[in-house]
Amino acid sequence: MSENKTIEEVVKNNLCTGCATCVSLCPRSAIELIKDNSKGIYQPRLNEAECNQCGTCFDVCSGHAVDFKQLNLEIFGKEPEDILIGNYLNCYIGHATDYNIRYNSASGGLVTALLIFALEEGVIDGALVTRMKKDKPLEPEPFIARTREEIIEASKSKYCPVPANVALKEILESKERERFAVVGLPCHIHGMRKAEQINKKLKEKIVLHVGIFCAKTISFWGTEFQLKRMGVKKEEVEKLDYRDEGWPGSMTVQLKNGHRKLSELYYYYDSKFCSFMDWRCMVCTDQTAEVADISFGDAWLPEIKRDDKVGTSIIISRSRHGEKILQQMMRKRKVVLRPISAEKVIESQGGLSGKKRDVKALFALSKLLCKNVPIYNQELLEPKFNAYLIAILRYSQMFLANHRLWKFLDLYLALIKYGSHIKSRLKI
Repeated sequence: MSENKTIEEVVKNNLCTGCATCVSLCPRSAIELIKDNSKGIYQPRLNEAECNQCGTCFDVCSGHAVDFKQLNLEIFGKEPEDILIGNYLNCYIGHATDYNIRYNSASGGLVTALLIFALEEGVIDGALVTRMKKDKPLEPEPFIARTREEIIEASKSKYCPVPANVALKEILESKERERFAVVGLPCHIHGMRKAEQINKKLKEKIVLHVGIFCAKTISFWGTEFQLKRMGVKKEEVEKLDYRDEGWPGSMTVQLKNGHRKLSELYYYYDSKFCSFMDWRCMVCTDQTAEVADISFGDAWLPEIKRDDKVGTSIIISRSRHGEKILQQMMRKRKVVLRPISAEKVIESQGGLSGKKRDVKALFALSKLLCKNVPIYNQELLEPKFNAYLIAILRYSQMFLANHRLWKFLDLYLALIKYGSHIKSRLKI
Protein backbone atom coordinates (compact mmCIF):
# COMPACT_ATOMS: atom_id res chain seq x y z
CA MET A 1 0.00 0.00 0.00
CA SER A 2 1.12 3.57 -0.70
CA GLU A 3 0.99 4.91 2.84
CA ASN A 4 0.66 8.67 3.30
CA LYS A 5 -0.29 9.06 -0.37
CA THR A 6 -3.95 9.68 -1.08
CA ILE A 7 -6.15 10.76 -3.96
CA GLU A 8 -5.71 14.36 -2.77
CA GLU A 9 -2.19 14.36 -4.22
CA VAL A 10 -3.54 13.24 -7.60
CA VAL A 11 -6.18 15.98 -7.62
CA LYS A 12 -3.66 18.61 -6.54
CA ASN A 13 -1.37 17.60 -9.42
CA ASN A 14 -4.28 17.82 -11.94
CA LEU A 15 -3.93 14.15 -12.87
CA CYS A 16 -7.38 12.90 -11.83
CA THR A 17 -9.40 11.33 -14.66
CA GLY A 18 -12.66 11.48 -12.71
CA CYS A 19 -13.17 7.72 -13.08
CA ALA A 20 -14.27 7.38 -9.40
CA THR A 21 -12.44 4.11 -8.72
CA CYS A 22 -11.15 5.59 -5.47
CA VAL A 23 -14.69 6.38 -4.30
CA SER A 24 -15.80 2.74 -4.57
CA LEU A 25 -12.62 1.12 -3.25
CA CYS A 26 -12.02 3.29 -0.17
CA PRO A 27 -12.45 0.85 2.77
CA ARG A 28 -13.69 3.63 5.06
CA SER A 29 -16.01 5.37 2.56
CA ALA A 30 -13.99 8.52 3.17
CA ILE A 31 -14.18 9.81 -0.42
CA GLU A 32 -17.12 11.47 -2.12
CA LEU A 33 -17.42 12.51 -5.73
CA ILE A 34 -18.19 16.14 -6.43
CA LYS A 35 -18.98 18.01 -9.61
CA ASP A 36 -16.36 20.76 -9.89
CA ASN A 37 -18.30 23.51 -11.63
CA SER A 38 -15.16 25.66 -11.91
CA LYS A 39 -13.66 23.05 -14.28
CA GLY A 40 -16.72 21.27 -15.63
CA ILE A 41 -15.51 17.85 -14.44
CA TYR A 42 -15.97 15.36 -11.59
CA GLN A 43 -13.35 15.11 -8.85
CA PRO A 44 -13.05 13.15 -5.60
CA ARG A 45 -13.03 14.90 -2.24
CA LEU A 46 -11.34 13.28 0.75
CA ASN A 47 -12.85 13.41 4.23
CA GLU A 48 -9.66 13.72 6.24
CA ALA A 49 -11.44 12.97 9.52
CA GLU A 50 -12.44 9.53 8.22
CA CYS A 51 -9.23 8.76 6.25
CA ASN A 52 -6.65 6.49 7.90
CA GLN A 53 -3.97 7.01 5.22
CA CYS A 54 -4.16 3.38 4.04
CA GLY A 55 -3.20 4.40 0.50
CA THR A 56 -5.85 2.29 -1.27
CA CYS A 57 -7.23 5.26 -3.19
CA PHE A 58 -3.77 6.12 -4.51
CA ASP A 59 -3.00 2.51 -5.45
CA VAL A 60 -6.16 2.03 -7.54
CA CYS A 61 -5.90 5.46 -9.20
CA SER A 62 -5.14 5.35 -12.92
CA GLY A 63 -4.65 9.09 -13.07
CA HIS A 64 -1.10 9.32 -11.75
CA ALA A 65 0.23 6.03 -13.17
CA VAL A 66 -0.63 3.04 -15.35
CA ASP A 67 1.90 0.22 -15.57
CA PHE A 68 0.91 -1.10 -18.99
CA LYS A 69 3.71 -3.64 -19.05
CA GLN A 70 2.62 -5.21 -15.78
CA LEU A 71 -1.08 -5.19 -16.68
CA ASN A 72 -0.46 -6.76 -20.09
CA LEU A 73 1.70 -9.51 -18.59
CA GLU A 74 -0.88 -10.21 -15.90
CA ILE A 75 -3.94 -10.15 -18.17
CA PHE A 76 -2.65 -11.49 -21.49
CA GLY A 77 0.62 -13.17 -20.47
CA LYS A 78 2.72 -11.07 -22.83
CA GLU A 79 3.59 -7.56 -23.87
CA PRO A 80 1.84 -6.29 -27.01
CA GLU A 81 3.54 -6.69 -30.36
CA ASP A 82 1.50 -3.85 -31.82
CA ILE A 83 2.36 -0.53 -30.15
CA LEU A 84 -0.71 1.25 -31.52
CA ILE A 85 -3.58 -1.09 -30.56
CA GLY A 86 -2.03 -3.36 -27.91
CA ASN A 87 -2.54 -7.10 -27.45
CA TYR A 88 -5.24 -8.69 -29.59
CA LEU A 89 -6.41 -12.04 -30.93
CA ASN A 90 -8.60 -10.87 -33.81
CA CYS A 91 -9.99 -7.68 -35.31
CA TYR A 92 -13.44 -7.40 -36.85
CA ILE A 93 -15.88 -5.00 -38.43
CA GLY A 94 -19.58 -5.63 -37.89
CA HIS A 95 -22.93 -4.85 -36.31
CA ALA A 96 -25.83 -6.29 -34.34
CA THR A 97 -28.42 -8.22 -36.35
CA ASP A 98 -31.29 -6.60 -34.42
CA TYR A 99 -32.01 -3.52 -36.53
CA ASN A 100 -33.54 -1.49 -33.69
CA ILE A 101 -30.54 -2.09 -31.44
CA ARG A 102 -28.16 -1.27 -34.28
CA TYR A 103 -29.94 1.93 -35.31
CA ASN A 104 -30.53 3.24 -31.81
CA SER A 105 -26.98 2.73 -30.54
CA ALA A 106 -23.82 4.76 -31.07
CA SER A 107 -22.34 2.55 -33.78
CA GLY A 108 -23.37 -0.93 -34.80
CA GLY A 109 -25.14 -1.74 -31.53
CA LEU A 110 -22.55 -4.36 -30.63
CA VAL A 111 -21.96 -3.38 -27.02
CA THR A 112 -25.70 -3.43 -26.33
CA ALA A 113 -26.10 -6.75 -28.16
CA LEU A 114 -23.12 -8.26 -26.34
CA LEU A 115 -24.42 -7.33 -22.89
CA ILE A 116 -27.93 -8.59 -23.64
CA PHE A 117 -26.49 -11.86 -24.95
CA ALA A 118 -24.23 -12.32 -21.90
CA LEU A 119 -27.16 -11.61 -19.58
CA GLU A 120 -29.60 -13.96 -21.32
CA GLU A 121 -26.99 -16.74 -21.59
CA GLY A 122 -26.24 -16.53 -17.88
CA VAL A 123 -22.65 -15.35 -18.32
CA ILE A 124 -23.40 -12.28 -16.19
CA ASP A 125 -26.03 -11.17 -13.70
CA GLY A 126 -25.66 -7.51 -14.55
CA ALA A 127 -23.55 -4.92 -16.33
CA LEU A 128 -22.00 -1.64 -15.25
CA VAL A 129 -23.28 0.87 -17.81
CA THR A 130 -24.23 4.56 -17.95
CA ARG A 131 -27.41 6.44 -18.79
CA MET A 132 -28.35 10.11 -18.45
CA LYS A 133 -30.27 11.04 -15.28
CA LYS A 134 -33.99 11.53 -15.70
CA ASP A 135 -34.14 14.38 -13.20
CA LYS A 136 -30.85 15.95 -14.34
CA PRO A 137 -30.70 15.21 -18.08
CA LEU A 138 -27.26 16.82 -18.56
CA GLU A 139 -25.58 14.56 -16.00
CA PRO A 140 -24.63 10.88 -16.46
CA GLU A 141 -25.70 8.08 -14.13
CA PRO A 142 -23.52 4.97 -13.91
CA PHE A 143 -25.54 1.99 -12.64
CA ILE A 144 -25.83 -1.79 -12.71
CA ALA A 145 -28.25 -2.90 -15.42
CA ARG A 146 -29.92 -6.23 -14.66
CA THR A 147 -32.51 -6.44 -17.46
CA ARG A 148 -32.56 -6.21 -21.23
CA GLU A 149 -34.59 -3.00 -20.98
CA GLU A 150 -32.06 -1.35 -18.66
CA ILE A 151 -29.17 -2.28 -20.97
CA ILE A 152 -30.99 -0.73 -23.94
CA GLU A 153 -31.73 2.35 -21.82
CA ALA A 154 -27.97 2.84 -21.42
CA SER A 155 -27.15 2.62 -25.13
CA LYS A 156 -25.65 5.53 -27.11
CA SER A 157 -22.57 7.63 -26.33
CA LYS A 158 -22.25 10.15 -23.52
CA TYR A 159 -19.88 12.96 -24.49
CA CYS A 160 -19.39 14.37 -21.03
CA PRO A 161 -17.44 13.36 -17.90
CA VAL A 162 -18.62 9.93 -16.68
CA PRO A 163 -17.56 8.61 -13.24
CA ALA A 164 -18.37 5.05 -14.29
CA ASN A 165 -16.43 3.31 -11.54
CA VAL A 166 -18.59 4.78 -8.81
CA ALA A 167 -20.85 1.78 -9.54
CA LEU A 168 -18.08 -0.69 -8.61
CA LYS A 169 -19.28 -0.30 -5.03
CA GLU A 170 -22.58 -1.97 -5.97
CA ILE A 171 -20.65 -4.84 -7.55
CA LEU A 172 -18.61 -5.28 -4.37
CA GLU A 173 -21.79 -5.33 -2.28
CA SER A 174 -23.63 -7.77 -4.57
CA LYS A 175 -24.57 -11.36 -3.71
CA GLU A 176 -21.76 -13.88 -3.45
CA ARG A 177 -22.21 -15.76 -6.72
CA GLU A 178 -23.18 -12.83 -8.91
CA ARG A 179 -20.92 -11.96 -11.84
CA PHE A 180 -20.77 -8.78 -13.92
CA ALA A 181 -19.62 -7.15 -17.13
CA VAL A 182 -18.23 -3.63 -16.97
CA VAL A 183 -18.29 -1.05 -19.75
CA GLY A 184 -15.93 1.89 -19.74
CA LEU A 185 -13.51 4.18 -21.49
CA PRO A 186 -9.79 3.36 -21.30
CA CYS A 187 -9.31 5.31 -18.05
CA HIS A 188 -12.23 3.46 -16.44
CA ILE A 189 -10.80 0.09 -17.48
CA HIS A 190 -7.35 1.08 -16.16
CA GLY A 191 -8.88 1.89 -12.78
CA MET A 192 -10.86 -1.35 -12.71
CA ARG A 193 -7.82 -3.45 -13.54
CA LYS A 194 -5.71 -1.71 -10.89
CA ALA A 195 -8.49 -2.20 -8.34
CA GLU A 196 -8.69 -5.89 -9.19
CA GLN A 197 -4.99 -6.24 -8.45
CA ILE A 198 -5.58 -5.47 -4.78
CA ASN A 199 -9.19 -6.60 -4.34
CA LYS A 200 -9.68 -10.32 -4.97
CA LYS A 201 -13.46 -10.10 -4.56
CA LEU A 202 -13.76 -7.54 -7.33
CA LYS A 203 -11.57 -9.60 -9.64
CA GLU A 204 -13.80 -12.65 -9.13
CA LYS A 205 -17.00 -10.72 -9.76
CA ILE A 206 -15.97 -8.93 -12.96
CA VAL A 207 -15.89 -11.53 -15.72
CA LEU A 208 -15.99 -9.32 -18.79
CA HIS A 209 -14.30 -5.95 -19.43
CA VAL A 210 -15.82 -4.06 -22.37
CA GLY A 211 -13.73 -1.12 -23.54
CA ILE A 212 -14.92 1.84 -25.62
CA PHE A 213 -12.51 3.66 -27.94
CA CYS A 214 -11.87 7.20 -26.73
CA ALA A 215 -9.91 10.03 -28.32
CA LYS A 216 -10.94 12.56 -25.67
CA THR A 217 -13.43 13.26 -22.88
CA ILE A 218 -15.28 16.54 -23.13
CA SER A 219 -16.07 18.62 -20.02
CA PHE A 220 -19.60 19.71 -19.11
CA TRP A 221 -18.72 23.08 -20.55
CA GLY A 222 -18.57 21.45 -23.97
CA THR A 223 -22.24 20.48 -23.69
CA GLU A 224 -23.10 23.94 -22.38
CA PHE A 225 -21.25 25.49 -25.32
CA GLN A 226 -23.06 23.26 -27.81
CA LEU A 227 -26.46 24.03 -26.29
CA LYS A 228 -25.67 27.73 -26.55
CA ARG A 229 -24.88 27.29 -30.26
CA MET A 230 -28.27 25.56 -30.65
CA GLY A 231 -30.03 28.42 -28.87
CA VAL A 232 -31.03 26.23 -25.91
CA LYS A 233 -30.79 27.08 -22.22
CA LYS A 234 -29.74 24.31 -19.81
CA GLU A 235 -32.87 24.62 -17.71
CA GLU A 236 -35.06 24.07 -20.81
CA VAL A 237 -33.71 20.55 -21.46
CA GLU A 238 -36.00 17.59 -20.79
CA LYS A 239 -33.87 14.93 -22.47
CA LEU A 240 -30.57 14.93 -24.33
CA ASP A 241 -29.09 12.38 -26.73
CA TYR A 242 -25.52 13.07 -27.78
CA ARG A 243 -25.95 10.77 -30.78
CA ASP A 244 -29.32 10.16 -32.37
CA GLU A 245 -30.88 9.70 -35.80
CA GLY A 246 -28.84 6.75 -37.10
CA TRP A 247 -25.10 6.85 -37.79
CA PRO A 248 -23.00 8.78 -37.09
CA GLY A 249 -25.87 10.66 -35.50
CA SER A 250 -26.39 14.19 -34.24
CA MET A 251 -27.14 15.73 -30.88
CA THR A 252 -30.88 15.94 -30.24
CA VAL A 253 -32.50 17.87 -27.41
CA GLN A 254 -36.05 17.37 -26.20
CA LEU A 255 -37.27 20.57 -24.53
CA LYS A 256 -39.66 20.80 -21.60
CA ASN A 257 -42.12 22.69 -23.80
CA GLY A 258 -42.38 19.66 -26.08
CA HIS A 259 -40.24 21.04 -28.89
CA ARG A 260 -37.27 19.09 -30.25
CA LYS A 261 -33.99 20.50 -31.53
CA LEU A 262 -31.39 18.78 -33.69
CA SER A 263 -27.80 19.89 -34.18
CA GLU A 264 -26.60 20.21 -37.74
CA LEU A 265 -23.54 17.98 -37.44
CA TYR A 266 -21.99 15.05 -35.66
CA TYR A 267 -20.32 17.46 -33.30
CA TYR A 268 -17.87 15.14 -31.52
CA TYR A 269 -15.54 15.83 -34.44
CA ASP A 270 -16.30 19.55 -34.41
CA SER A 271 -13.11 21.46 -33.55
CA LYS A 272 -14.85 23.92 -31.22
CA PHE A 273 -16.59 21.25 -29.16
CA CYS A 274 -13.41 19.16 -28.97
CA SER A 275 -11.56 22.08 -27.41
CA PHE A 276 -13.25 21.32 -24.10
CA MET A 277 -10.94 18.62 -22.84
CA ASP A 278 -8.88 18.33 -19.67
CA TRP A 279 -5.07 18.34 -19.47
CA ARG A 280 -5.01 14.77 -18.12
CA CYS A 281 -7.04 13.64 -21.10
CA MET A 282 -4.55 15.26 -23.48
CA VAL A 283 -1.66 13.17 -22.14
CA CYS A 284 -3.48 9.82 -22.31
CA THR A 285 -1.83 7.20 -24.56
CA ASP A 286 -4.64 4.63 -24.76
CA GLN A 287 -7.31 5.24 -27.39
CA THR A 288 -8.53 1.66 -27.87
CA ALA A 289 -8.93 0.42 -24.26
CA GLU A 290 -5.92 -1.87 -24.50
CA VAL A 291 -6.50 -3.83 -21.30
CA ALA A 292 -10.15 -4.68 -21.94
CA ASP A 293 -11.33 -8.17 -22.98
CA ILE A 294 -12.98 -6.67 -26.05
CA SER A 295 -12.77 -3.11 -27.38
CA PHE A 296 -15.33 -1.35 -29.58
CA GLY A 297 -15.31 1.83 -31.64
CA ASP A 298 -16.80 3.57 -34.64
CA ALA A 299 -15.72 2.30 -38.04
CA TRP A 300 -14.41 5.56 -39.47
CA LEU A 301 -13.41 4.04 -42.81
CA PRO A 302 -14.05 5.73 -46.17
CA GLU A 303 -16.38 3.02 -47.41
CA ILE A 304 -18.38 3.10 -44.16
CA LYS A 305 -18.64 6.88 -43.96
CA ARG A 306 -19.81 6.98 -47.57
CA ASP A 307 -22.52 4.29 -47.45
CA ASP A 308 -23.53 3.47 -43.88
CA LYS A 309 -26.41 5.37 -42.29
CA VAL A 310 -27.29 2.78 -39.63
CA GLY A 311 -24.05 1.96 -37.80
CA THR A 312 -20.98 -0.28 -37.98
CA SER A 313 -18.36 -1.02 -35.34
CA ILE A 314 -14.69 -1.86 -35.19
CA ILE A 315 -14.02 -4.70 -32.75
CA ILE A 316 -10.71 -5.72 -31.17
CA SER A 317 -10.92 -9.13 -29.50
CA ARG A 318 -8.14 -9.33 -26.88
CA SER A 319 -8.81 -12.20 -24.45
CA ARG A 320 -9.83 -15.80 -25.10
CA HIS A 321 -12.95 -15.31 -23.00
CA GLY A 322 -13.98 -12.28 -25.02
CA GLU A 323 -13.31 -14.07 -28.31
CA LYS A 324 -15.36 -17.06 -27.18
CA ILE A 325 -18.40 -14.87 -26.50
CA LEU A 326 -18.10 -13.19 -29.91
CA GLN A 327 -17.95 -16.59 -31.63
CA GLN A 328 -21.04 -17.76 -29.73
CA MET A 329 -22.90 -14.62 -30.79
CA MET A 330 -21.98 -15.23 -34.44
CA ARG A 331 -23.14 -18.84 -34.28
CA LYS A 332 -26.48 -17.73 -32.84
CA ARG A 333 -26.74 -14.95 -35.44
CA LYS A 334 -26.84 -12.15 -32.92
CA VAL A 335 -24.08 -10.26 -34.73
CA VAL A 336 -22.51 -10.04 -38.18
CA LEU A 337 -18.72 -9.87 -38.02
CA ARG A 338 -16.09 -9.77 -40.75
CA PRO A 339 -12.37 -10.18 -39.99
CA ILE A 340 -10.15 -7.22 -40.83
CA SER A 341 -6.47 -6.45 -40.38
CA ALA A 342 -4.91 -4.45 -37.56
CA GLU A 343 -3.88 -1.95 -40.23
CA LYS A 344 -7.56 -1.37 -41.05
CA VAL A 345 -8.28 -0.72 -37.38
CA ILE A 346 -5.50 1.85 -37.27
CA GLU A 347 -6.78 3.45 -40.48
CA SER A 348 -10.24 3.76 -38.95
CA GLN A 349 -8.97 5.73 -35.95
CA GLY A 350 -7.37 8.88 -37.30
CA GLY A 351 -5.55 10.12 -34.21
CA LEU A 352 -4.32 6.74 -32.99
CA SER A 353 -0.68 7.14 -34.01
CA GLY A 354 -0.65 10.58 -32.42
CA LYS A 355 -1.66 9.10 -29.07
CA LYS A 356 1.52 7.02 -29.04
CA ARG A 357 3.81 9.59 -30.66
CA ASP A 358 2.74 13.12 -29.80
CA VAL A 359 2.44 12.46 -26.07
CA LYS A 360 6.21 12.81 -25.68
CA ALA A 361 5.93 16.30 -27.15
CA LEU A 362 3.13 17.04 -24.67
CA PHE A 363 5.36 15.77 -21.86
CA ALA A 364 8.06 18.21 -23.00
CA LEU A 365 5.52 21.04 -23.06
CA SER A 366 4.37 20.08 -19.57
CA LYS A 367 7.87 20.71 -18.21
CA LEU A 368 7.80 24.24 -19.63
CA LEU A 369 4.36 24.81 -18.10
CA CYS A 370 5.36 23.20 -14.77
CA LYS A 371 2.57 20.62 -15.19
CA ASN A 372 2.64 17.07 -13.88
CA VAL A 373 2.27 14.07 -16.18
CA PRO A 374 1.27 10.45 -15.48
CA ILE A 375 3.82 7.65 -15.32
CA TYR A 376 3.42 5.00 -18.01
CA ASN A 377 5.49 1.86 -18.36
CA GLN A 378 5.06 1.22 -22.08
CA GLU A 379 6.80 1.66 -25.39
CA LEU A 380 6.01 4.90 -27.21
CA LEU A 381 6.91 6.28 -30.62
CA GLU A 382 9.32 9.17 -31.05
CA PRO A 383 7.56 12.41 -32.03
CA LYS A 384 8.32 14.27 -35.24
CA PHE A 385 9.29 17.93 -35.12
CA ASN A 386 5.79 19.19 -35.96
CA ALA A 387 4.41 17.30 -32.96
CA TYR A 388 5.84 20.00 -30.68
CA LEU A 389 4.01 22.71 -32.61
CA ILE A 390 0.81 20.64 -32.52
CA ALA A 391 1.21 20.24 -28.75
CA ILE A 392 1.35 24.02 -28.31
CA LEU A 393 -1.67 24.55 -30.57
CA ARG A 394 -3.71 21.90 -28.77
CA TYR A 395 -2.88 23.29 -25.36
CA SER A 396 -3.73 26.85 -26.48
CA GLN A 397 -7.05 25.65 -27.86
CA MET A 398 -7.87 23.83 -24.62
CA PHE A 399 -6.81 26.85 -22.54
CA LEU A 400 -9.15 29.22 -24.39
CA ALA A 401 -12.09 26.81 -24.11
CA ASN A 402 -11.66 25.96 -20.43
CA HIS A 403 -11.15 29.58 -19.42
CA ARG A 404 -14.41 30.42 -21.19
CA LEU A 405 -12.67 32.73 -23.69
CA TRP A 406 -15.05 31.50 -26.34
CA LYS A 407 -14.93 34.54 -28.63
CA PHE A 408 -11.14 34.23 -28.79
CA LEU A 409 -11.55 30.49 -29.42
CA ASP A 410 -13.62 31.20 -32.54
CA LEU A 411 -10.92 33.56 -33.84
CA TYR A 412 -8.14 31.15 -32.94
CA LEU A 413 -9.75 28.22 -34.76
CA ALA A 414 -10.50 30.40 -37.77
CA LEU A 415 -6.82 31.38 -38.01
CA ILE A 416 -5.74 27.74 -37.76
CA LYS A 417 -8.21 26.77 -40.49
CA TYR A 418 -6.99 29.63 -42.70
CA GLY A 419 -3.35 28.63 -42.10
CA SER A 420 -4.12 25.02 -43.06
CA HIS A 421 -5.84 26.23 -46.23
CA ILE A 422 -2.85 28.36 -47.23
CA LYS A 423 -0.50 25.47 -46.47
CA SER A 424 -2.46 23.11 -48.73
CA ARG A 425 -2.63 25.72 -51.53
CA LEU A 426 1.11 26.23 -51.39
CA LYS A 427 1.69 22.48 -50.98
CA ILE A 428 4.02 23.07 -48.03
